[in-house]
Amino acid sequence: MDNKIKTTAEAYEASALPEGYAVHVAEDGGAVTQNQPVPEVLSKRKLEDKSPAEWAYERMVLYIQEFEKQLDGDHEVGMGLTGGDVGALRIQGMGYFAPDLITFYGTDMSGAKSQIVQHVSQLNVMLVAAPKENAAASARRIGFGLAAQLGQKQT
Repeated sequence: MDNKIKTTAEAYEASALPEGYAVHVAEDGGAVTQNQPVPEVLSKRKLEDKSPAEWAYERMVLYIQEFEKQLDGDHEVGMGLTGGDVGALRIQGMGYFAPDLITFYGTDMSGAKSQIVQHVSQLNVMLVAAPKENAAASARRIGFGLAAQLGQKQT
């Protein structure tokens, strides 16, 4: 049992049922609403049994999957970076180190191998459509593979 004293905001946040909600402007000017419950594979373990890093990792996988659904065959998911002239990372993998670190693996736009390690309290990710590294190859979609691993990890 967690005997840590919590603020009202922390207690309220901890009691919230996880769900996803977003509104997008459609090409015709109307609104498209997405109200998605957390997939069953992520609900097998209670939220309070997960570290902040694990929970952030799982949600990032869902965001990447949804983003990839909107990409054409010439683009792959990438991640825009802030802080200096670092550009973007072509995301090729993700991980976490409980209780509080998230890791993104990939290459920068010049092809250099890269890894980003972020504390969950500083998690600030901009998903971008990055041109494929190899124009002749099919675009890689990592969201499906990451989600499949979630199912294996939970069992």
